[in-house]
Amino acid sequence: MLVPESVYGPSRAFADHVLRRYGVEVEYYPPLEGVDVASRIRSNTRLIWCESPGSITMEVQDVPAIVEAAHRQGVLVALDNTWAAGVLFDAFGHGVDFSVQAVTKYIGGHSDLLLGSVTVRDEALYQRLGPILQHLGMVVSPDDCSLALRGLQTLHVRLKAIEESALRVASWLAGRPDVEAVLHPALPSCPGHITWKRDFTGSSGLFSVVFRPPVTRHDLHARMDRLKLFRMGYSWGGISSLVVTPDLTEAPNARVYGERLVRFYIGLEDANDLISDIEQAFRR
Repeated sequence: MLVPESVYGPSRAFADHVLRRYGVEVEYYPPLEGVDVASRIRSNTRLIWCESPGSITMEVQDVPAIVEAAHRQGVLVALDNTWAAGVLFDAFGHGVDFSVQAVTKYIGGHSDLLLGSVTVRDEALYQRLGPILQHLGMVVSPDDCSLALRGLQTLHVRLKAIEESALRVASWLAGRPDVEAVLHPALPSCPGHITWKRDFTGSSGLFSVVFRPPVTRHDLHARMDRLKLFRMGYSWGGISSLVVTPDLTEAPNARVYGERLVRFYIGLEDANDLISDIEQAFRR
């Protein structure tokens, strides 16, 4: 199994500590490798995992190129499509075999649901996967389904509002003298931005900001403590804006930025209020 270096931390832990125990070899590849991932495919390669954008460093992968390289050698491709809410990137239109999504986030939309989905491209894959999920007891309660259906009814309007606010906040942060880079796929400073322009129909509310030296993690925590509107938390996708300094042990590829990286999630608060909150809290 080939997995991008930018993968979600718990996915990396699952690969390292569970899959390996069951004899699955895992190799990590640079997320921007694209069609060159073909050189890593061996006779026993069965799956290439993608996550686009990456969980912390936000690299946008060339999924169609990876799909082409994989399918040419009979390898399946799975994609974590959570950032795009399953709708801003057409996974199956770009050839993906499995589209995985944390329904907890944008579809749930209110931080009160723990749910995920695996959607497959065709009937044959469904017949292979469906019984396995049943045997593992991975079933969903009617109450959880009702919350997901509720969230779907407002997904369109929430995503539009979140996209607009996130772009305003991210663009404002990009203009600050103490910011080195804003890793938002819709901004040119983000790795893979050109691919985002080609393949996505919009952007969502999660992005990272790298501050300039000599700022330290301690400095960032002190500034985060002064925030009034942002809450601290990992599980984004709801109505509340969040901020976190990620655990870099979960994302070794993020170490290039040192400990100067902060991940923001923009919710449904007023963008001007969020900008004012960051301005007062991150004032030197």
